[in-house]
Amino acid sequence: MAKVTGLGMAIAVDDSSGTARTISNSVTTAEWDTPREELDVTGVDKSARERLLGLADFTVTFEGTLDTTATTGAHAVFSTVPSTDVLRMVTLTIATKVLACESKFFSYALTREDDGSATWSAEGALGDGSVPVWS
Repeated sequence: MAKVTGLGMAIAVDDSSGTARTISNSVTTAEWDTPREELDVTGVDKSARERLLGLADFTVTFEGTLDTTATTGAHAVFSTVPSTDVLRMVTLTIATKVLACESKFFSYALTREDDGSATWSAEGALGDGSVPVWS
């Protein structure tokens, strides 16, 4: 596998009606994690730990600059988070690698910074029980 940067990354998230919206231009920072539970199964006959991998998960945090003029941008996608409880497909594309999974977003925060800028952040987590897989 070749080494790549995050330059030119594409991010798409479903809006509350299930329509995929490309929000890459509204996002300034993206952070995601695909952790697994760690199950300690060490028997009393062992002198070191034994572990199994348990449930898979996915968490995501996006941050960006507020743009309320875009009807399909990040604000249009996430402004319904406080009033809707829907699965939203999150698709992250870096070079030719794609990670897509159904997520529930539970936070959409707006901030007026002390320099006058208006920023936003949105947090979500795996919502449908399917293991996230890079393709």
